[in-house]
Amino acid sequence: MQKTFNRREFLFLSGSATIAAALPSFVVPAATFGPAFVAGAPKIAVQLYTIRDEIARDMPGAFRRLASLGVKTVETAFWPKGVSVAQAAKALRNAGLSVCSSHVEIPLGDKKAAMLETAEAFGCRRMIWHGWPEDKRYSSLGGTKELIHIYNEAGAFAKSRGLQFGLHNHWWEYRNKVGGRFVFEWLLEGVSPDVFFELDAYWIKVAGHDPAAIISRFGDRAKLLHMKDGPAVYNDALVRDKPDPMVPLGRGTQDVPAIARAARGHIEWMVIEMDVVATDVWRAIGESREYLLKNHFAG
Repeated sequence: MQKTFNRREFLFLSGSATIAAALPSFVVPAATFGPAFVAGAPKIAVQLYTIRDEIARDMPGAFRRLASLGVKTVETAFWPKGVSVAQAAKALRNAGLSVCSSHVEIPLGDKKAAMLETAEAFGCRRMIWHGWPEDKRYSSLGGTKELIHIYNEAGAFAKSRGLQFGLHNHWWEYRNKVGGRFVFEWLLEGVSPDVFFELDAYWIKVAGHDPAAIISRFGDRAKLLHMKDGPAVYNDALVRDKPDPMVPLGRGTQDVPAIARAARGHIEWMVIEMDVVATDVWRAIGESREYLLKNHFAG
């Protein structure tokens, strides 16, 4: 199993922002979509949380290995203790990797400076609240509305600095009901249009929803899409931060073709991510990228 420490451990160990070739994979006939689909397809990035263990062992080497798979763009998360955003940015540049978006803390109070430093270091405008762990305010309507106010305030600050602020989901926004509606419905209705959404199709399915239907419902409000595959079931282990091992795209339970159809014309980036990998992580990334490209789901 690829994972050697869980998300909570990784976040704890991370410093703040201040301080082999891909193998062939299963292919859906390209005629399913045709040339018109290719023209409107999202671009591909990789969420660096997927290779957090490799980064901790050898950051420059991990980035070079990622680039050798044909990856050109990444989404950043947090960094091992002692690694600054400036150091990470230099290593990414040396490997020829650009950054489309960064996961950050909510930019309020003393977190504002961290977000601004992150944006400058990586040369990207889209800053995303990673959303981990679950905020217990999502268990009540009043708490959810309080969080909506906080997100709008963060979005306004980002906009005032020429940046864009976004929200990334897990499963609880799509399982918790408050005031007779799912939390995500309150967010979609109440969050300012200046705040975008990064939808995680896997966690949406884990919560019991159809990812393609949700993507269509969000429309232009969603700009990025986390792509991962696997069992996608809700269980007690998941709640304990021990999700089932994930597999390359197209080899699990996700209906990737339907997700790709829903994403067309709205989603700008498909971000490959795996929290726990069932096989070699480099092979899984390479197969996932090839699957998206060969089927014209992304370009």
